[in-house]
Amino acid sequence: MTGHQPTRPWATIAAATALNLPLGTLYAFSVFLKPLEPLIGATRAELSLVFGLATIGFTVGMNLAPALFRLGAAPLLVLACAATSTAGIALSAFAGSIVELAIGYGVLFGLGGGVAYILVQQAVNLVVRSHRGLVNGYVIALYPAGAMVAAPVFGWCNEAYGVRTTLAGLALLLALTGGGTAWLFRYSGVILSSPALARPEAAPIGRRQVFWQLWCIFFLAAAAGLMVLSQAAGMVQAYGGSLTLALFGTTYITGCIACARVGGGWLADRFAIPRVMAAAHGFALLGSLTLTLWPGPLVAMFTLAMVGIGYGIVSGCTAAAVAFYWSSTAYGKMASRLYIAWCVAAISLPVIAGWLYDLSGGYRMAVLLAAGGNLIGALVALALPRPAAPRPA
Repeated sequence: MTGHQPTRPWATIAAATALNLPLGTLYAFSVFLKPLEPLIGATRAELSLVFGLATIGFTVGMNLAPALFRLGAAPLLVLACAATSTAGIALSAFAGSIVELAIGYGVLFGLGGGVAYILVQQAVNLVVRSHRGLVNGYVIALYPAGAMVAAPVFGWCNEAYGVRTTLAGLALLLALTGGGTAWLFRYSGVILSSPALARPEAAPIGRRQVFWQLWCIFFLAAAAGLMVLSQAAGMVQAYGGSLTLALFGTTYITGCIACARVGGGWLADRFAIPRVMAAAHGFALLGSLTLTLWPGPLVAMFTLAMVGIGYGIVSGCTAAAVAFYWSSTAYGKMASRLYIAWCVAAISLPVIAGWLYDLSGGYRMAVLLAAGGNLIGALVALALPRPAAPRPA
């Protein structure tokens, strides 16, 4: 959008909130692990692979989104995203095999969520002109915030009515919020497609190196963080925690990640991005080492939260960094490419962690692998050049 400021920017942010919160239940997948294992006869590694497939679908959707901006108005794109995600969760609710679950949850739910994720980020970055780090941190924090709210509700519903009823209720919620979000986008007046958005931006000298440095930093943080997010309940139980503690721990950890994402964006507005990212990796590293040395249920909950916080800060800072290193019109395109790191991370350590759990019955080796990744991430972050300031459109 060029030369036309939306008259109701608050509606754009409200639309992002309404759309991302329910889609963020993707991060509450760990609550479904135990009830789904006997229901469809799946192993922990197979269910971890479903989460990995969801992130692949999510990443494909993110990279399709910039091309879709020119094909339809924001409200129509939102309705298409909501319909795709709703169909995926509805199929998951009636899944009788791991293949059906993979198609519903792993492909359709992920694909719709990925397009929506970039759609709302592009829209918000066309509206916001100040505190861009904070606002970008808020937008991406909505995903773990949605999981934080959903985890205890899903856990209760699984016990009271069964996992199929829980998934059916989620499908209904996605349909309702999708319709409301489409109306908010229409009311906001935001325009995603314009001649400026259609023109490719030339990469300044050294910007390609910055991209790959950010990619590596984000990948290493996300690998550890997504391992925790996708298997939080199971990990707390593996360290001796009860089901109640596991559900509380899942809520606590996702809440910490949500706050950390906002905090990462806020810190990017005030401090050098390389230092913020390096410190975040160091904090996650400390959590993994503490859990390795002093294993236990309460220690697991708090130290896994430390790993999640490190990931959250890096995630929020990465979203802000795109606004600092590239122009707002290129935000969707560059962010979608950078978030491929998130997909690769999701099908690496989280899947390996599930496989190691099936072999050993524990997560010690997976936690040590996460620690090694955080150490490398901190070193790469320290070599990242500082951006001058957020770049205008």
